[in-house]
Amino acid sequence: MDHTEIKTASPIHGRPMLVRRLLAGLIAVVTGGILLTAWLLTPDASGNGTHTQLGLPTCNWIVLMDMPCPTCGYTTSFSHAANGNIGEAFLVQPAGALLAIATAIFCIAGVIVLLTGAPLGGVLVRHWTARWTWILIGLILVAWAYKILRFKGVF
Repeated sequence: MDHTEIKTASPIHGRPMLVRRLLAGLIAVVTGGILLTAWLLTPDASGNGTHTQLGLPTCNWIVLMDMPCPTCGYTTSFSHAANGNIGEAFLVQPAGALLAIATAIFCIAGVIVLLTGAPLGGVLVRHWTARWTWILIGLILVAWAYKILRFKGVF
């Protein structure tokens, strides 16, 4: 038996593929559940408040400081995106719209990996750097500033 035959014959050899597929299935179920929940919600016309349909309280930042919190509008944005209104999702909360799109991509990728075993997770790991983390943080902060300005009626 050469080295390849030993590796192929090993009962442990199939485990990484099984773990990859199980993890992908979990990712697909969780992200799909989030998108399904968002699809079932009715986006609040004010651009925030959709989360109260889930039994969550009104945003305390708005109540106490008359200012939206960093995640205000994410649920509304997700609901718009899940219902196919991508433009409205961006108008409500740009970072929420991007997160909704990323959630859909992860759901689709999860299904692909579950069905095929393709190593798609490695692509994100290989290309994600500290720079991308700072860009993401910057986008979230810019989107929050945008949300504050919209909330205050600047535009």
